[in-house]
Amino acid sequence: LTLTLRKNRAAVRYWVWLAASVKFLIPFSLLIRIGSQFEWRSAPSIALTRFAIVMNEAHQPFVASTSISALSIGTRSSYYLQDILMAVWFCGAVLGLAYWVRLLLQLRAIRRRAIPLNFDLPIPVLSASGPLRMEPGVFGIFRPVIILPGGIIERLAPAQLDAVLAHELCHVRRRDNLTATIHMVVEVIFWFHPLVWWLCARLVEERERACDEEVTGDPQVFAEAILHVCRLYTATPVTCVSGVTGASLTRRVEAIMANRRGECLTRVRKFLLSGAGFAALAGPIAIGLTAGPGATSLALAQAQTESGAATFEAASVKPAALWKAGGEGSKRSKIEYASKSLSMWNVDLSDCVQWAWDVPFFRVSGPDFPDGERYDIVARTEGPVPVSQLRLMLRSLLNTRFHLALRQEKKMIPVYDLVVAKGGSKLPPRKAESELPADHAAESLPRVQDGGFVFHNASMAGFAAKLSMLRGIETPVIDQTHIDGVYDITLKSAANAILRPDGVSLFTLVQEQLGLRLVSAKAPMEMFVIERVSRPSEN
Repeated sequence: LTLTLRKNRAAVRYWVWLAASVKFLIPFSLLIRIGSQFEWRSAPSIALTRFAIVMNEAHQPFVASTSISALSIGTRSSYYLQDILMAVWFCGAVLGLAYWVRLLLQLRAIRRRAIPLNFDLPIPVLSASGPLRMEPGVFGIFRPVIILPGGIIERLAPAQLDAVLAHELCHVRRRDNLTATIHMVVEVIFWFHPLVWWLCARLVEERERACDEEVTGDPQVFAEAILHVCRLYTATPVTCVSGVTGASLTRRVEAIMANRRGECLTRVRKFLLSGAGFAALAGPIAIGLTAGPGATSLALAQAQTESGAATFEAASVKPAALWKAGGEGSKRSKIEYASKSLSMWNVDLSDCVQWAWDVPFFRVSGPDFPDGERYDIVARTEGPVPVSQLRLMLRSLLNTRFHLALRQEKKMIPVYDLVVAKGGSKLPPRKAESELPADHAAESLPRVQDGGFVFHNASMAGFAAKLSMLRGIETPVIDQTHIDGVYDITLKSAANAILRPDGVSLFTLVQEQLGLRLVSAKAPMEMFVIERVSRPSEN
């Protein structure tokens, strides 16, 4: 844009550069999210037809009945790298802020020491005399003061002094100190970005040229005034102080002597600028609007891409009768599925997300259905489909009927590390390859047997994941044992320990029987964060 406007006035180019600076404070993701808050699509109404059900009983000792695999947890090293980078950014921002605060305090001290002139200058702004070795400049944002170096009035010819004052008054009218402070904030936050520092140079250059163009009179007198100021006083231009010697002196003098006045904007160029500004704001909003609710959700967007036309042939969504009745059991949920159907009874939003994305409860956070409602969701497919396809269909249903908006976010959360206890492991003998059945995948949940739990064909990672689902633990468990292989593990009296919380704890049983310990720690985990959900229409 600035190349296109190179023949126009410098003030126009200055505002373009300033817009580029302010853009750093308004990320596109925020504008996309704003657009995603508006919906222009209506959810289709689907009639209920007959369906078949196969029971999938919930296991009372466990928090959820959904199957889980080893937890998808980011490595601590990658998370620590993020912490290091964040610490480096914070240190840089603090140093940048300290530099500007120190500089502003120095400028404040100069302003306090400045002595009001004992005679009036032909300007509508307060003027004062400052230190001998400083250039003329505008100090302050809301109550600006033009501070002149001592003796400048005697050393400059009247016409030269008038040109310098006219230049400074232009800075006051344009409020250049305010816009310079805005870019200063951008520099502190984005100190690591080379473009920010390049923008600073462009802003100073166009700011001085814009004021030069406003100075009327003999160009040679004005150019000589600038050269006299540079020769007589120490030129220390500061970003947050609008002076007279900023930017490239050679190019400024050449432009002044050539008496080049930028052209006014034509209608075409005004339209170009307006269109660029509108596109910068409206473009990301339009992306969010086009994508509809949940456009900011990586998880949901991926689900929609995967599912494509994978939708239920018919689906019914109604407030749960058990929830409406209240009393004992009003929060118990049950999920049943078969090759052609899915039935979810008395489920809340977390239940739906857990099943749709096949994740445990502790990876889901955010608000629930409005007013804590629970729903009965009954749906059927056109033909037999695998469970994975049912999950994709449920994701599509949550999007179209509940306008669910999700995002994936890595968070540092409390976990338990599964480690080898002092004295060594007491695990049973490792199963040989010949002992494993053709399909040796571990069961989704351990079997309850004689008041204990039996984990068949369990690796340490799988065993840790299943411990996470036990009531009394209900926290992600990460395998840190570094033990390979597959085992048949029996944890005696574990079911009784869950039913009698005042007795021996699961933590004690794991250590005494298996020689393993659960140690409190923290680790990063990809979370499914619910951003928005709305109440569906009944059918």
